Amino acid sequence: MGAVAPTLADAAEKQGGTKVVGPAAAPLELDINGRKHKLTIEPRVTLLDALRDRLGLTGTKRICDGGACGGCTVMVDGLTVNSCLMLAMDARGRKIRTIEGLEVGGKLHPVQEAFIQHDAVQCGFCTPGMVMSCTALVESNANPDDAAIRSAVAGNLCRCGTYPHVFSACQTAAKTVRETGVGR
Repeated sequence: MGAVAPTLADAAEKQGGTKVVGPAAAPLELDINGRKHKLTIEPRVTLLDALRDRLGLTGTKRICDGGACGGCTVMVDGLTVNSCLMLAMDARGRKIRTIEGLEVGGKLHPVQEAFIQHDAVQCGFCTPGMVMSCTALVESNANPDDAAIRSAVAGNLCRCGTYPHVFSACQTAAKTVRETGVGR
């Protein structure tokens, strides 16, 4: 029997790099919306698939499955990411927040309230991603101008063209956050 050539994964482990897992299913613990979830998944499973198919968190939408629409936007350590482009294994040790995690104690987040108030919810395909992008913005900048809002939702496509309602909702939510501190 011949020797097996070392792989880049072997070299990374020997140099103290990231522990390589796979190709078989491996254990994984994810911190989602403040709760720990233990899974056993193949390393090729995306964060989107782990959320929707393994954990039943279906608020995160699968639309294009290629990072072009923003429907699968979640927050990882406070930053927005397209969960269809991130491997679940890469989210290990990070704080993940989904649309289900915005409501606290039965009360909607100010962004969710503003989306309802401004009729920024139409067909619903883009809504979770838009809400997550706007939430990340108002939680990091409670006084965003129109350019900041446009930039925050630039990766979110709306089939219905409700962008003006989204921009108004984001401004209203930011005002609520500024005045009440709720949502920070």
